[in-house]
Amino acid sequence: MTDAPSPIPNRRPGVVGVHSLDHFAMTVPSLDEAKRFYGTFGLDVRNEPQGLGIYTFGHPHRWAILREGKTKKLDHLSFGAFADDMPRFAENLKKADAEILRAPANAEAESLWFFENNGLTFEIRAAEKVSADGKSPHSEWAERPKPGMQGAPVRGTAPPVFPSRLTHCLLFARDLPKTTAFYMKTLGLRLSDESGESAFLHGVHGCDHHVVGMVRDQNAGFHHCSWITGSIHEVGQGAMHMADNGWREGWGLGRHVLGSNYFHYVRDPWGGFCEYAYDIDYIPADHDWAEGHHKPDSGLYLWGPTPPDYFFFSTDGR
Repeated sequence: MTDAPSPIPNRRPGVVGVHSLDHFAMTVPSLDEAKRFYGTFGLDVRNEPQGLGIYTFGHPHRWAILREGKTKKLDHLSFGAFADDMPRFAENLKKADAEILRAPANAEAESLWFFENNGLTFEIRAAEKVSADGKSPHSEWAERPKPGMQGAPVRGTAPPVFPSRLTHCLLFARDLPKTTAFYMKTLGLRLSDESGESAFLHGVHGCDHHVVGMVRDQNAGFHHCSWITGSIHEVGQGAMHMADNGWREGWGLGRHVLGSNYFHYVRDPWGGFCEYAYDIDYIPADHDWAEGHHKPDSGLYLWGPTPPDYFFFSTDGR
């Protein structure tokens, strides 16, 4: 009789750090347009009292909240933490001289609100861990065909692409070293990799290569949200489906160096991006990732088309 496999640890003992990217909240000029965009992308978009709730099919967690406003703008970014760590986070925020904010009246959980060093609003909340506890599975319907069988479906008959979860958000930041240090001190994140113009950080309790990333720009704000799919085929199929429905601008298909995932970014109606991602690197809770320092021209992508000029242009508040 063989021993049962040991469970994958989902908490690093004695270490204080957020365990998940819980959700993002954003204002957009049109909720009707947002519902059509995110729904076509393959997400479960629901009308809720606070605005639009963004879910993935088959998962109970709400990954995003969208409200209507004059411009597209990140309202806040929320990180999940273990409840017994919350007092330590309060201490860390004081030590970092973070500007503490009063929690909104409709706050749904024990939480700490503060301005990060670029002026964006962050929340740390006591919440269930929703980051992955291992590599995401491969989609069964995208497996290689057997000899004598057709591998690709006829165009127009392929099943829809439904991402399984939010993996990360990328933000614009003015000073990458300063912002990286602030996130490590206040959130307990660790640096995975940086390339001079970008930086990527992971949680210590087991998660993807990054739960939050940053790219340099003087206008701080939201660049993209990234969603896990089941295969490189689903990345391409999702991109084609979006193009067929009018959203043709973006970047991909390609493969990143930092994180290693296959990607295709679709430009949303307000100049930000939604990313289809597949096979991102995973960092277990009991593993110390050796942070990488790379040249900007070698750290962005391994292969794929040249990114368009508008890809690294912040549109928050415009």
